[in-house]
Amino acid sequence: MNSHALMLMAIPALVALAGGVLAAVWAPSHQTRSMIQHFAAGVVLAALAVELLPEIAREHPAPWHVLAAFAAGSMFMYGLKLWTMKLEHAEEQRAIASGQAAAGMATGLLLATFIDVAVDGFIIGAGFAAGGETGMILALGLSVELLFLGLALASDSIRGWKIIAVSGALGLTVLCCALAGSLLLAQASHDTIGTVLAFSAAALLYLVTEELLMEAHEVEEKPFFTLVLFAGFLVFWAIQLFGQG
Repeated sequence: MNSHALMLMAIPALVALAGGVLAAVWAPSHQTRSMIQHFAAGVVLAALAVELLPEIAREHPAPWHVLAAFAAGSMFMYGLKLWTMKLEHAEEQRAIASGQAAAGMATGLLLATFIDVAVDGFIIGAGFAAGGETGMILALGLSVELLFLGLALASDSIRGWKIIAVSGALGLTVLCCALAGSLLLAQASHDTIGTVLAFSAAALLYLVTEELLMEAHEVEEKPFFTLVLFAGFLVFWAIQLFGQG
């Protein structure tokens, strides 16, 4: 692995840490968070549409492998959602039993967040294993999600240096998983890489529809937030188009 690829893999980790540092000194309003989520959703949707899906086609994997991998990715993310909902319910019940409000991010929910970030890291690593600009484009696109994740910590009872510590750990997780994905798939066949990317496509689709946009719509939105989503898509698409030039 060359140093250039390693530097690009480090970008999402640094962005995650920066998000935590920013969250330690600034707590965005609910509407500001919703606007950020719309932008992040547009970026991730663009990563899926203009880079990941075309890369799967370029790898020419067996069609049944692609379909099976996408289905497996869908079931994995669905299982993660059910597990997270169970953890949230258990935390609420413990809070009710103790007569206190639910405080902060529960340990189980934090673990689920780390699993989500680990999947993102492996997606980035798979992109670098595929070659070309896929890894770089995915690293830049998912950096926006990780920036929001750092800011999202400000809504919990985690404060000050704890936010920075957790964000740093998330950044380290995404970097380690990106390295692992790149090394494990370095000598993999085109069919294997295409199959892994199909699994990744399901994870990104879940991220947009069931996390970013679902949470963004929980508050009253300004009409122009829709344009922010398109702006996120346009920014990512511009990076991809100018990168080809």
